[in-house]
Amino acid sequence: MSETKNQATEVANVKKEFNLMADAEAIKSAMSEDIFDLNISLNRYKLPTGGSTLFEIETGDGEAESVKELRGVIVYHHPAYSYYKDSFNGENKLPDCYSNDGQIGCGVPGGKCKECSLNKFESGVNGVGKACKNKRALYIALEGQLFPVVMLLPTGSLQSFTKYVQANLFKQRKLSNIITRISLKKATNKQGIAFSQAVFTFERALTDSEKTKLAGLSDFVKEYARNHVPQSEPNDDIPFTEVENTVNQ
Repeated sequence: MSETKNQATEVANVKKEFNLMADAEAIKSAMSEDIFDLNISLNRYKLPTGGSTLFEIETGDGEAESVKELRGVIVYHHPAYSYYKDSFNGENKLPDCYSNDGQIGCGVPGGKCKECSLNKFESGVNGVGKACKNKRALYIALEGQLFPVVMLLPTGSLQSFTKYVQANLFKQRKLSNIITRISLKKATNKQGIAFSQAVFTFERALTDSEKTKLAGLSDFVKEYARNHVPQSEPNDDIPFTEVENTVNQ
């Protein structure tokens, strides 16, 4: 192989290195020293509305930057069901009923999610979709960030995520042991409403040293998830029908 090709390969490998900061011990240290006894919430990354293919990421100084792709490790994920009696009005409030396991609802009406009439199709506004929003919370360790971020995956992206999980499961790959790239594409539901759909792509498996650094992080995230409730977002009222009715563009 020529020297030029060797240099190109080295550059490519550098670009693929994962700048991993998040690990359980570093987080415990930060929480005990800098944010002890403070009510800290993990940053939430929202999918944009209107079919945009760019993520809007807050930089922490009141500004935001647009990025085409997120690259990280999905250390944990779980159902995030939420029901609001009243339509979203811009106010950030807790749901009337929610579930972090997709099995039992907490609040009103509560009870078993599978048996709840609000968790049935055609129970939504004007008989479209579900009154209970079935999302999934993804906890992602991103490059250069100490704490994982939370992404609430809307109904329209659940099918693509399910297929991604299944594809990796068949190859005996756990999401917490691989680097995933997340991008967006424009899709339209049966009512002609455009939305942003998440696309998941496998990059590579983590190295042994990367796995060691991430060990224990899922336990921290699980504890966090048990104590936090999914809240409303501006795109919660987009009426989705069956996921398979979406049309990609």
